Amino acid sequence: MDIDEIKTYLPHRYPFLLVDRVLDLIPGKSIIALKNLSISEPVFEGHFPHLSVFPGVMLLEAMAQASGILGFKTVNKTPADGSIYYLAGADNVRFKRPCVPGDSIHLHSEILGERRGIWKFGVRAEVEGTLCASATILCADR
Repeated sequence: MDIDEIKTYLPHRYPFLLVDRVLDLIPGKSIIALKNLSISEPVFEGHFPHLSVFPGVMLLEAMAQASGILGFKTVNKTPADGSIYYLAGADNVRFKRPCVPGDSIHLHSEILGERRGIWKFGVRAEVEGTLCASATILCADR
Protein backbone atom coordinates (compact mmCIF):
# COMPACT_ATOMS: atom_id res chain seq x y z
CA MET A 1 0.00 0.00 0.00
CA ASP A 2 1.50 3.34 -1.01
CA ILE A 3 1.01 6.73 0.65
CA ASP A 4 -2.02 7.66 -1.48
CA GLU A 5 -3.91 4.55 -0.40
CA ILE A 6 -2.77 5.01 3.22
CA LYS A 7 -4.36 8.49 3.17
CA THR A 8 -7.64 6.79 2.26
CA TYR A 9 -7.55 4.83 5.53
CA LEU A 10 -6.07 7.42 7.91
CA PRO A 11 -7.39 10.94 8.54
CA HIS A 12 -3.90 12.16 9.55
CA ARG A 13 -1.86 14.47 7.34
CA TYR A 14 1.58 16.07 7.42
CA PRO A 15 3.23 16.48 9.86
CA PHE A 16 1.31 13.87 11.84
CA LEU A 17 0.87 11.10 9.26
CA LEU A 18 3.40 8.58 10.59
CA VAL A 19 3.01 5.64 8.19
CA ASP A 20 4.90 5.88 4.89
CA ARG A 21 4.11 2.49 3.37
CA VAL A 22 2.34 -0.77 4.16
CA LEU A 23 4.57 -3.76 3.42
CA ASP A 24 2.20 -6.58 4.36
CA LEU A 25 -1.43 -6.71 5.48
CA ILE A 26 -3.64 -9.67 6.30
CA PRO A 27 -7.14 -8.33 7.12
CA GLY A 28 -8.39 -9.70 10.43
CA LYS A 29 -4.88 -10.65 11.48
CA SER A 30 -1.81 -8.41 11.08
CA ILE A 31 0.02 -5.57 9.35
CA ILE A 32 3.63 -4.55 8.80
CA ALA A 33 4.08 -0.89 7.93
CA LEU A 34 7.08 1.36 7.45
CA LYS A 35 8.03 4.75 8.92
CA ASN A 36 11.22 6.29 7.52
CA LEU A 37 12.85 8.87 9.76
CA SER A 38 14.53 11.88 8.15
CA ILE A 39 16.47 14.62 9.93
CA SER A 40 14.19 17.12 8.16
CA GLU A 41 11.17 16.07 10.26
CA PRO A 42 9.99 19.04 12.38
CA VAL A 43 10.07 17.07 15.65
CA PHE A 44 13.86 16.79 15.52
CA GLU A 45 14.27 20.57 15.82
CA GLY A 46 13.32 20.36 19.48
CA HIS A 47 13.74 16.68 20.46
CA PHE A 48 16.59 17.11 21.04
CA PRO A 49 18.56 19.92 19.32
CA HIS A 50 21.94 18.20 19.90
CA LEU A 51 20.77 14.57 20.02
CA SER A 52 17.97 13.78 17.57
CA VAL A 53 15.65 11.13 19.05
CA PHE A 54 12.17 10.30 17.74
CA PRO A 55 9.81 10.81 20.73
CA GLY A 56 8.47 7.60 22.27
CA VAL A 57 4.94 8.95 22.26
CA MET A 58 5.16 9.49 18.49
CA LEU A 59 6.51 5.98 18.03
CA LEU A 60 3.47 4.71 19.97
CA GLU A 61 1.24 6.85 17.73
CA ALA A 62 2.89 5.40 14.60
CA MET A 63 2.11 1.88 15.85
CA ALA A 64 -1.48 2.98 16.57
CA GLN A 65 -1.83 4.43 13.05
CA ALA A 66 -0.67 1.13 11.54
CA SER A 67 -3.23 -0.61 13.76
CA GLY A 68 -5.92 1.79 12.53
CA ILE A 69 -5.20 0.83 8.93
CA LEU A 70 -5.46 -2.84 9.90
CA GLY A 71 -8.76 -2.22 11.67
CA PHE A 72 -10.25 -0.26 8.78
CA LYS A 73 -9.17 -2.86 6.21
CA THR A 74 -10.53 -5.66 8.41
CA VAL A 75 -14.05 -4.17 8.52
CA ASN A 76 -13.82 -2.69 5.01
CA LYS A 77 -14.45 0.92 6.11
CA THR A 78 -12.65 4.26 5.77
CA PRO A 79 -12.87 7.60 7.59
CA ALA A 80 -14.97 8.81 4.63
CA ASP A 81 -17.66 6.38 5.86
CA GLY A 82 -17.89 8.40 9.08
CA SER A 83 -15.69 6.09 11.16
CA ILE A 84 -12.47 6.94 13.01
CA TYR A 85 -10.15 5.04 15.34
CA TYR A 86 -9.06 6.75 18.54
CA LEU A 87 -6.16 5.54 20.63
CA ALA A 88 -7.99 4.60 23.83
CA GLY A 89 -5.29 3.00 25.95
CA ALA A 90 -1.82 1.52 26.12
CA ASP A 91 -0.51 -1.16 28.45
CA ASN A 92 2.88 -2.78 28.90
CA VAL A 93 4.61 -0.02 26.92
CA ARG A 94 8.34 -0.62 26.69
CA PHE A 95 11.01 1.40 24.89
CA LYS A 96 14.16 -0.60 24.23
CA ARG A 97 16.16 1.40 21.66
CA PRO A 98 15.94 5.01 20.53
CA CYS A 99 14.87 5.68 16.95
CA VAL A 100 16.98 8.29 15.17
CA PRO A 101 17.18 9.99 11.76
CA GLY A 102 18.08 7.50 9.07
CA ASP A 103 16.15 4.65 10.68
CA SER A 104 13.52 2.70 8.75
CA ILE A 105 11.08 1.58 11.43
CA HIS A 106 9.01 -1.53 10.79
CA LEU A 107 5.68 -1.16 12.60
CA HIS A 108 4.08 -4.51 13.42
CA SER A 109 0.52 -4.87 14.69
CA GLU A 110 -1.56 -7.96 15.36
CA ILE A 111 -5.24 -8.05 16.29
CA LEU A 112 -5.66 -9.59 19.74
CA GLY A 113 -9.42 -9.09 19.98
CA GLU A 114 -12.43 -6.84 19.45
CA ARG A 115 -15.50 -6.20 21.54
CA ARG A 116 -18.19 -3.56 20.95
CA GLY A 117 -15.97 -1.39 18.78
CA ILE A 118 -12.93 -1.58 21.08
CA TRP A 119 -9.99 -3.24 19.35
CA LYS A 120 -6.98 -4.68 21.14
CA PHE A 121 -3.67 -4.86 19.27
CA GLY A 122 -0.25 -6.23 20.09
CA VAL A 123 2.26 -3.81 18.56
CA ARG A 124 6.00 -3.54 18.20
CA ALA A 125 8.49 -1.34 16.35
CA GLU A 126 11.77 -2.69 14.99
CA VAL A 127 14.79 -1.27 13.18
CA GLU A 128 16.88 -3.79 11.27
CA GLY A 129 15.33 -6.60 13.30
CA THR A 130 16.11 -4.98 16.66
CA LEU A 131 13.17 -4.29 18.96
CA CYS A 132 12.71 -0.57 19.65
CA ALA A 133 9.33 -0.55 21.38
CA SER A 134 6.36 -2.76 22.17
CA ALA A 135 2.93 -2.38 23.74
CA THR A 136 -0.61 -3.61 23.91
CA ILE A 137 -2.95 -0.86 22.73
CA LEU A 138 -6.69 -0.28 22.63
CA CYS A 139 -8.34 1.61 19.78
CA ALA A 140 -11.98 2.68 19.77
CA ASP A 141 -13.90 2.70 16.48
CA ARG A 142 -16.30 5.66 16.65
